Amino acid sequence: MKINQILAISLQSLKSNRLRTALTILGVVVGIFSIIVIMTILTMLQSSIDEGLSSLSKNTFQIQKNDMVFGGGPRRDDRNRQDLTIEDGRRLRELLTQAQFVGVEQWEFGKVVKYGNKETNPNISIAGVNTDAMRTNDWNVDYGRDLREDDINYSANVCLIFKPIAEKLFPSTSPIGYEIRVDGRPLRVIGVIEEQTALFGSSRDSYVIVPITTWQSMYGRYGRSVNITVMSQSTDDYDEVIEAATGYMRTIRKVGAGEPNDFYIFSNESMISEINQITDPIKLIALAISFIALVAAGVGIMNIMLVSVTERTREIGIRKALGAKKTWILLQFLFEAIILCMLGGLVGIVLGVGLGNLAGGLINAQSAVPWNWVFIGLFMCVAVGVIFGTYPAYKASSLDPIEALRYE
Repeated sequence: MKINQILAISLQSLKSNRLRTALTILGVVVGIFSIIVIMTILTMLQSSIDEGLSSLSKNTFQIQKNDMVFGGGPRRDDRNRQDLTIEDGRRLRELLTQAQFVGVEQWEFGKVVKYGNKETNPNISIAGVNTDAMRTNDWNVDYGRDLREDDINYSANVCLIFKPIAEKLFPSTSPIGYEIRVDGRPLRVIGVIEEQTALFGSSRDSYVIVPITTWQSMYGRYGRSVNITVMSQSTDDYDEVIEAATGYMRTIRKVGAGEPNDFYIFSNESMISEINQITDPIKLIALAISFIALVAAGVGIMNIMLVSVTERTREIGIRKALGAKKTWILLQFLFEAIILCMLGGLVGIVLGVGLGNLAGGLINAQSAVPWNWVFIGLFMCVAVGVIFGTYPAYKASSLDPIEALRYE
């Protein structure tokens, strides 16, 4: 008997007991759904975060005062660190000749920008930067001009704004040359920045860019640490530049030999590492839940298959009497168990991906399909079918045909 014939018989048997089949696969659906829905959401978040990391240009890392901690402030041992200063950034730019750009920046959030009787929502971020920070943040001027060194040196009251702000305050004219006000400070618009890619559906265009010296005259020089952003020449020397920058920063900040860094290197890799520290335990929990559900489903499948063997004992006897080999009977029942698991797995995958994308869409994350976990889920289904279907299949194939024919 050919494999396709055995498969056809298995499918026909499952089709003739639709209710039993549906109830049997329910446990598999729950097991696969539980892991796929979580992995779908995490994959969507990861995709959105990866795209959002482009807020730093390629081959760029950032030096900050405090380590990054999700959901909280600085670590306890970070609180006594000295602030990073513009002078630290300037000194690093002099020493780190391997770098293409060394930028410095400071931020103030939740501000209102006004022009005449028009104003924005109180969600505008004010960034004080030097000229190199324009490159390390991948901010490119759409029209108007860029910041110049003279703007930094003389604390010029100039700014660059992003398109949404320009459209809000200047709907019918170019903003270049006009003065806007931020916290009562008049700032002449010299340029408009190209639109940025959204992160989780949220705009990253709500920024006003001013010279960092102007920013400090507005919000204060002391008690506020700057961020230093560094861009390497290429991907090939990225790690080398990070290592060199670390060494120079230790020298600039007089960190003794053997002492830990009193600053934090933030890069795409460090961000991904921090994210993985949160998501890896979630993945393990989801995998454990899925494993428990699949084991329970496998036990259920084995019981149902044993009942099926008992109900079809006479049928098995007739087939054996007509010449059916032991292997054919074993494969038929084993295929039935695998098909049950695969059906449950496919339903669980469809539901998991669908509901996962729906949940991720509520936070405006990019839609995604966790293909690696889809294949892992299907493999788990086959494994459950083989493990829990082997004994009933072996029992069916081992029935004595004479005794089976006598069975009532």
